[in-house]
Amino acid sequence: MNTKKENEQNIMRTIRMDKVVLSTGGIGDNLEKGFKLLKILTKRNPAKKRSKKRIPTLGVRPGLEIGSVVTIRKDIDAVLKRMLVAINNKLRKKQIADNHFSFGIKEYIEIPGIEYQRDIGIIGLDVTVVFKRAGRRVALRKVKRGKYSKRQIISKKEIIKFMEDKFGTQFVGRA
Repeated sequence: MNTKKENEQNIMRTIRMDKVVLSTGGIGDNLEKGFKLLKILTKRNPAKKRSKKRIPTLGVRPGLEIGSVVTIRKDIDAVLKRMLVAINNKLRKKQIADNHFSFGIKEYIEIPGIEYQRDIGIIGLDVTVVFKRAGRRVALRKVKRGKYSKRQIISKKEIIKFMEDKFGTQFVGRA
């Protein structure tokens, strides 16, 4: 006799990619180069991020623009595949945290389909992939906000399994 658990999986437990965030950092001219790079990569207008702290050794003061970021929520698979090719589809296990993982690309020319831009030079960028399960909006919405169960958090093991199955990503090192 088949039970319900054997026939169906709980659809509230399925893992989905919420967003891919591309970001660069820098001050002054490097900030503009990073802004142009993100615009070329995504064909969207990036946002500039401002500093909240004073770091005298780096010449950073509150309100100074220190980075640019663009969030991608549509066609996530295509963008992520291009970014993973730049790092040979290998990630370290220590790059994974609960609900997300991040990695850096040292030179943007490693991304397929992107040619060297003389006005930008050679710079890198950071990629963050955020995961979610159904029901996450309950904790994020403003009206009738609820609590998000600890069981809804996506563990490192679940992220590794998802990435291996969907993208064939290899994970190196200890967790």
